Amino acid sequence: MSLDPANDVAEFDAYAHEYDVLLNSSLAISGESVTYFTDYKIRDLASIWKQAAADRPQAPRILDFGAGVGATIPHFQRHFPGSPLTCTDVSRKSLLLAGKRFGAAASFIPCDLGSLPFPERQFDIAFASCVFHHIPPENHVTILRELGRVLMPGGLLFLYEHNPYNPVVVRVVKGCAFDERAILIPASTLRQRVTLAGFNQVTSRYRVFFPRAFKWLRRLEDGLTWLPLGAQYYVHGIKP
Repeated sequence: MSLDPANDVAEFDAYAHEYDVLLNSSLAISGESVTYFTDYKIRDLASIWKQAAADRPQAPRILDFGAGVGATIPHFQRHFPGSPLTCTDVSRKSLLLAGKRFGAAASFIPCDLGSLPFPERQFDIAFASCVFHHIPPENHVTILRELGRVLMPGGLLFLYEHNPYNPVVVRVVKGCAFDERAILIPASTLRQRVTLAGFNQVTSRYRVFFPRAFKWLRRLEDGLTWLPLGAQYYVHGIKP
């Protein structure tokens, strides 16, 4: 979600009840629904987390930053069974709907611009899915540092964003009602900002190369993560 208190908060409040419908409509060109895109993100996160499983909690404490109406919750339950999940967003109406949909599956706590209502070192993972393109670029490093503040040392920051070099993505974003003021971020730029915010081992990978019509080619995607043509990408870093 966005963190612009004057415009985008009200905008996402207004779209909260129809968010999933609008998003599925904008994704129709891919042949997939929001469920597909949400699940692979959490699956990627789980894979990265498990690469160092010996040094990390089996049930990490997770913060979903910009959680909106809670679309990630069933996927966190599937890929991180037993992990405490906290969803935060500036859109209080979205969180209210998420709470009604998923109840005790997560904690729902609103946040304000650039400030998280949590003590230091509370989470093992901070996750944000397609959030930062709604945030003014000049605020990115400040917010990333705030996410670092609430992570444990060794905690994982994991961000997903749209790839501005993919023409289909640009078309989808332009046609999406709640992406009207979105500013897409190149992976290299977001990587630099995560590094400036104090994270180590900052890495990016591209994802989602084939629409549903060519899903038989998706088995090749793990070998294409270096290619800057994927529809989306992730950046992750470790808190020192």
